[in-house]
Amino acid sequence: MPRLGRPRAQGPSTSGLTTEQDILVAAARLFCETGFGSTSTYAIAQGAGISQASMYHYFTGKHAILLALLRATVEPSVEYATTLAGRDEPADVRLWALCAYDVGLLLSGEDNTGSLYLLPELGDDRFAPFHADRQQLYGVYRSLVSDVLGTDEDAAHPQASLVFGLVESVILRRRTEPDLDAADVAPLLADAAQRLLGVREARLRTVRTQAAALAAELAG
Repeated sequence: MPRLGRPRAQGPSTSGLTTEQDILVAAARLFCETGFGSTSTYAIAQGAGISQASMYHYFTGKHAILLALLRATVEPSVEYATTLAGRDEPADVRLWALCAYDVGLLLSGEDNTGSLYLLPELGDDRFAPFHADRQQLYGVYRSLVSDVLGTDEDAAHPQASLVFGLVESVILRRRTEPDLDAADVAPLLADAAQRLLGVREARLRTVRTQAAALAAELAG
């Protein structure tokens, strides 16, 4: 059900988005270009085409907006990973699909909101829900990696961290290569994650084909 809110102070949105979405889009642009600390709620409201008072009807302040942006970079992957965790396909196939999906999510949207992971403000307790989401996602990565390696999850932690870091490396790449195409980059990184775990090239060809079929099925 659409969220009900107060009327916009500056007339209807011309973006086709809801007021809440307009706020998030404006904040993402400002946080990425100007910085979190240098961005005022007044500037966010102006960018969204609403009054500052109207903005507070949707968010309590900058931290709440940043939390929503951060969670949007990981919640879809958590849902996807949870679905994959319950599937019967081999672990390497599910891991390939998860890596590719996650890379695609991090490269989506006009702004590199994944770069907000680097903000020092994320040590604030108000961002605990984001950290919990990200830890849940990592838990699925670690479980799949441990199955690929045939070891327990604790022993798989170093390799799982490498795979997780490899996927999130697109955040830094996007800062210097803003035109990265997920359709090109996602398969390459998913392949690289498999090679990092010692999957042989002959097996990788099968994994890639089966993972593509799995992703197509999940996409509906």
